[in-house]
Amino acid sequence: MTISGLPTSISGLIDSWQSIGAFAADVGCGYEAARQMRRRGRIAPQHWPHVVAASRRLGIAGVSYEWLAGRAASAQRVATVQGEAA
Repeated sequence: MTISGLPTSISGLIDSWQSIGAFAADVGCGYEAARQMRRRGRIAPQHWPHVVAASRRLGIAGVSYEWLAGRAASAQRVATVQGEAA
């Protein structure tokens, strides 16, 4: 399977796989961890090397450490704002 186009979010990236289970298998984490990554919009940094490699294998353009770091920073800003509003 080859996919083109840069996802705009972590959930969009994970949705590029056939299933959350397929994503989990490709990046070396459990199904529940993958599901939480999708829900939270964050991928734990220890999984980044596998995510980048798997994205390349699938032909998902533009997924790099920098792209993942940018999504992580965005997710952190949102979490901080929501925490302050609570």
